[in-house]
Amino acid sequence: MGLLSRKVTCNSHGQDSSYFLGWQEYEKNPYDEVKNPKGIIQMGLAENQLCFYLLESWLAKNPDAVSFKREEQSIFKELALFQDYHGLPAFKKALVDFMAEIRGNKVSFDTDHLVLTAGATSANETLMFCLAEKGDAILLPTPYYPGFDRDLKWRTGAEIVPIQCSSSNGFQITESALEAAYQEAQRKNLRVKGVLVTNPSNPLGTTMSRNELDLLVNFVTDKEIHLISDEIYSGTVFSSPAFVSIMEVLKDRKLENTQVWERVHVVYSLSKDLGLPGFRVGAIYSNDPIVVAAATKMSSFGLVSSQTQYLLSAMLSDKKFTKEYISKNHKRLQKRQNKLVSGLEKAGISCLESNAGLFCWVDMRHLLSSNTFEAEMELWKRIVYDVKLNISPGSSCHCTEPGWFRVCFANMSEDTLKLAMQRLKSFVSSITIDNQTHQDLKNMRKKNRTKWVFRLSFQSFHDREQGER
Repeated sequence: MGLLSRKVTCNSHGQDSSYFLGWQEYEKNPYDEVKNPKGIIQMGLAENQLCFYLLESWLAKNPDAVSFKREEQSIFKELALFQDYHGLPAFKKALVDFMAEIRGNKVSFDTDHLVLTAGATSANETLMFCLAEKGDAILLPTPYYPGFDRDLKWRTGAEIVPIQCSSSNGFQITESALEAAYQEAQRKNLRVKGVLVTNPSNPLGTTMSRNELDLLVNFVTDKEIHLISDEIYSGTVFSSPAFVSIMEVLKDRKLENTQVWERVHVVYSLSKDLGLPGFRVGAIYSNDPIVVAAATKMSSFGLVSSQTQYLLSAMLSDKKFTKEYISKNHKRLQKRQNKLVSGLEKAGISCLESNAGLFCWVDMRHLLSSNTFEAEMELWKRIVYDVKLNISPGSSCHCTEPGWFRVCFANMSEDTLKLAMQRLKSFVSSITIDNQTHQDLKNMRKKNRTKWVFRLSFQSFHDREQGER
């Protein structure tokens, strides 16, 4: 052990979180409709599989892109040989245009400000290396994506200080919560370097309000710190209110070419909007040329393959395809989310009203045996091992209130979702019966105890009367 680095032997990766432990249990016993119908259904994976048919249809119609040809001539050798880590110009152009299209073309993006990375995980860590180090802190509103404990902290040495949000206002960020987190960091002798938010939120499935975005801009301006907006789910907004990018807020407030303009950074990926997590395509967008230059150098440790860039540049440049995909993706996400919400309601479970993402933030507080995180873990284990559904407990997302869970809906078939809801409904019914039986037993004991006390009192009175006579 003495010959290994401290990084290897430390336990700061976060792999022991219940978020990851649920995945491990699923992998031991994965549900399969034919091979393992009693296995665990994976509802902890935020993956978008609802429009794969559109992607596969496009690939079938564009064989040159798939076989790496240009004007029917093979360019395999060109793509296979060394490529500059700045990225293929055609792909970067197609990607920024797609980002603008998702945002209703209310904002545009400059390819010179874009850095390609191997997914959003790499983008967030690279950006953190640029902005912070040991002794520094980033403020994050709770609940937040459990992977941030790994992505932002593990190798950089930076710390996360939570901005405590509550269900009383739908987990929205408040000025008092921001200030409290900032003061908490200072009490811990940490230098606050910025605020990171996910918009739309993971795990809430909600878009940030304009008031929250303005509040954040005011806060980072006042504190002279950075603002990172992880907009990886920006293309999954399926109902109102519409998604508002932080770049749109800066533009509307005419903050271009100001100091705060250079301290706002956007993270993006094609993993969620296009459903391609395996392609490992992420990006950092920054208006600070120093950050762009440093992140570009760092990106050499996690490049996007030239073959992937070539294929996707052809796909994203097809405007007819992207328009159809965005429209149908929104419709399918809304339909599937409605089915999950409906299934939960039939089981007597509600969730936070949401309009985006691949999951719902589900309220199971009424199913807890007590208002504690121990009770939440007890319930979670029963759902994983007995009900055989892998969902993510709120505590893994650093939620301050026990009993909330993230439940994903877009990574499975409609039939599988229906089965999952049937399992959950049966489980809730059994809990209700158990609770009722327990309550009936308590009432019976109370009733019998009352009778026993009455008899004892009556007998004592009778004996006393007899003695007096």
